Amino acid sequence: MSVISVRQLSKQFRLGVKMHNTLRDQIAGWFRRGERAASETFWALRDVSFDVEPGQVVGIIGRNGAGKSTLLKILSQITDPTEGEVRIRGRVASLLEVGTGFHPELSGRENVFLNGAILGMTRAEIRRKFDEIVAFAEVEKFLDTPVKHYSSGMYVRLAFSVAAHLESEIMIVDEVLAVGDGAFQKKCLGKMGEVTQRGRTVLFVSHSMIAVQSLCNRVIWLNEGRVLEDGEPTPVITRYLHVVSSPQTERSWPNPTEAPGNECVRLRSARIRPEDGTPADPLVISKPMVIEIEYENLRDDSHLHLSLHLLTEQGGYVFAVNTVREPDWHGRAFPRGVFRSVCRIPSELLNDGTYRVRLHVVKDKNQVQVTADDLLVFEVIDDLTEMRAGWFGKWPGVVRPNLQWTTAKLNDAA
Repeated sequence: MSVISVRQLSKQFRLGVKMHNTLRDQIAGWFRRGERAASETFWALRDVSFDVEPGQVVGIIGRNGAGKSTLLKILSQITDPTEGEVRIRGRVASLLEVGTGFHPELSGRENVFLNGAILGMTRAEIRRKFDEIVAFAEVEKFLDTPVKHYSSGMYVRLAFSVAAHLESEIMIVDEVLAVGDGAFQKKCLGKMGEVTQRGRTVLFVSHSMIAVQSLCNRVIWLNEGRVLEDGEPTPVITRYLHVVSSPQTERSWPNPTEAPGNECVRLRSARIRPEDGTPADPLVISKPMVIEIEYENLRDDSHLHLSLHLLTEQGGYVFAVNTVREPDWHGRAFPRGVFRSVCRIPSELLNDGTYRVRLHVVKDKNQVQVTADDLLVFEVIDDLTEMRAGWFGKWPGVVRPNLQWTTAKLNDAA
């Protein structure tokens, strides 16, 4: 018997709808709704149907906007479908967004009990699991500190630990592990592996095809709200990568309502180009390149920073950098306005191959405002033929730095 049964599931959203906190906002909203045409809606999901059997580990993949997170929110009963039905047999533990169910003014200790209760754990169950949850999250020193002072990595460690230790039949995990560091990501994947070995059913959304390939025994590929493929991981992932790895070296959002972001900050554009060229020019190993991100800050006195992650074609990490130490705005509040942040990648660092850019825009050190996976996709071309010394195979590794060597003669031959 299936533990999850989805039939003709559809979800429609109206563009530009948001909460109104003041009477003035509500009145303006009524007028805007009266002027808004019926065509200003879109279907995040359309006629999605599938069954999940007990013990299956199902990876859900797709581009940004494909409907992955909407599907998980419906399955987690956070939002209702517009059409269709979902039947779930068993208790569900969901980890969909960093800090979901956390209160910023409460301590880590208090939030373990709060979050556990939201996920359906009894107080006795939380007490029994408490030490194990805290040890796994590695936040013992900060347990009685309000979580508003936690970094985004500490948030996700604690949130994942609570969800992972809930004795549920079904576990639903969205792409929140991207916020943690590499060591903790590995630890989380190991914990998920343990969970699956105990026969629990897992739905796992990730842009890391390495994680999906290693954890999942089935993959559902969503495209524009519909199921494009559903089957064995290797063939589905191979076809998916062929589609998403098409180069995309420049993106822009002329209409702010369609841009990634929220009421605090929205992206304007993103591009990668040779330092002395344009996005249309080839990116080669021997020349430096720059990544430019333009974004609009919509709130006075916001403390923002960008976290940029570079990944391989398969979703493995190359590096992660951020603007925390950017000299002009380090520690300063951002006024309202449009900003451009530029990251320079030196020459002779990246190997030839296809790379993907993931971006987080973070407010007040730990509040992720924007997450953009596959923001840019680009190919680096090998032009250093003199470095190959007569060898013409694929150079191993994701980096190819020009490290300095010295050679000295120690003595004469015997």
